[in-house]
Amino acid sequence: MQSLEGQVWKFGKNIDTDVIIAARYLNTSDENILARHIMEDARAGFADMIHKGDFIVADENFGCGSSREHAPLALKAAGIACVIAPSFARIFYRNAFNMGLLILECDEIENINEGDTLRIDMTEGVIKNLTQNQSYTFRKIPDFMFKLLQSGGLIEYAKTQLHHTTLHQKGIS
Repeated sequence: MQSLEGQVWKFGKNIDTDVIIAARYLNTSDENILARHIMEDARAGFADMIHKGDFIVADENFGCGSSREHAPLALKAAGIACVIAPSFARIFYRNAFNMGLLILECDEIENINEGDTLRIDMTEGVIKNLTQNQSYTFRKIPDFMFKLLQSGGLIEYAKTQLHHTTLHQKGIS
């Protein structure tokens, strides 16, 4: 995950988990069903508009509300590659990494417009707006959280750690 490129979908501040995936869909954990309903109360038909690899850019406090893991799971399953915002609700922040959804904290979102194409350079810590020829920096992701992303989320990370521990105990490196 060195670099990502995608189109921007813009949302405001205080986007809560009930907007990301409405409570009426929480009777399933099937990520494909959840993906079909992301953001539909904020923008009808949103799941049909996006393409795999697109980005959501939102204002502060993205993911506030309940602690449901369905929200980042649904975004990831729908093909959203990254959510960029100045701040995230604390539980959403952790749930996103646990689910393997890339989120970036960036204070310089006000000039990013819906439809812009962004390239994220994870190595340099820079978001390049290819449409406007501007660059923005994002806050560094903590090392452990980055390991979760690289593994595909907490469960996959735990599986690899268990596998490595088992091999080590058997004397295999």
